[in-house]
Amino acid sequence: MALAFRRVTSGPLQSFDAAAPDGVVVGIIGEDGSGKGPLLSLAAGEETAASGSVERSGSVRRLGPDDALDLSPVPVLLIEHTFARQDALARERAVLAFDGLRRAGTTTLLVSHEEDLLRRLADEVWWLHEGKLAGRGDPGEVLTAYRRHTAQRLRAWAETAPMEVQPRWRRGDGRAEILSVETIGENGHATLVWRSGELAVVKVRVRFRQAVADPVIGIMIRTRIGLNVYGTNTELEKLKLGPCMAGDLREISFAFRCELCPENYTLTVASHDRDGLWHDWLEDAVSFAVGDDRYTAGVANLRARVTVVALQIT
Repeated sequence: MALAFRRVTSGPLQSFDAAAPDGVVVGIIGEDGSGKGPLLSLAAGEETAASGSVERSGSVRRLGPDDALDLSPVPVLLIEHTFARQDALARERAVLAFDGLRRAGTTTLLVSHEEDLLRRLADEVWWLHEGKLAGRGDPGEVLTAYRRHTAQRLRAWAETAPMEVQPRWRRGDGRAEILSVETIGENGHATLVWRSGELAVVKVRVRFRQAVADPVIGIMIRTRIGLNVYGTNTELEKLKLGPCMAGDLREISFAFRCELCPENYTLTVASHDRDGLWHDWLEDAVSFAVGDDRYTAGVANLRARVTVVALQIT
């Protein structure tokens, strides 16, 4: 093996055991503090393990975020976020250079948070979690598992983060006031992150300051660049709220399957008359995200079922 870690314990790494053969590009992923940096330091010989051993065949070159992308052959090449500052041309050249490194027998450890880069360059991926190897193998499979783990961690955080209504602008004649807007997940908890496909709820609370004969409450979801994704209101849904008197309080819930692709979105909420006269309009009142354990392009997650039929040529 060109590079091997034999039950290494050092800093966050605990009994870490893995080996990479000659001519292989290994992508290294993991959250901050998982041990990626110490792993490279051990591989480079810059640190000594508290226990266990590190075996390497030949010299080592280590590249950091600010270093030039030197991809000339060397027995062991360690790359830590060096691609982050590289333009598209440099990245395309690197694809060709990595083929040369493989033929030369260079063993490469590539630390990066860029999933597309790792899918393209890595022969296998090691996933570090709390100093241990949580997964290794095919880049697509390991990255999907890591994405699922990240989505779960993000959702857990999103259910504890404060939900603030901070509209980009607010207008209306004041006959009604939107008191709160909540995005709620399938488990009934308020959250800033929905999972693609889960039952989602937008809950709006409105207080009427004056009598309104026939109020309409509506929502609009947009992408972060302002593309309308989905909008509805109580009138379209055949729900009559009025007449409402001064002091009346209403809570309106819009429930739907969140069939959206992973992306950042905004939610606009409004109270208005049937003829469109605004009582209270909160543009981009709440920002939220949609997460998934796999990449899908666009906005609508249509969850295609793909089949293949082999045809005979006649």
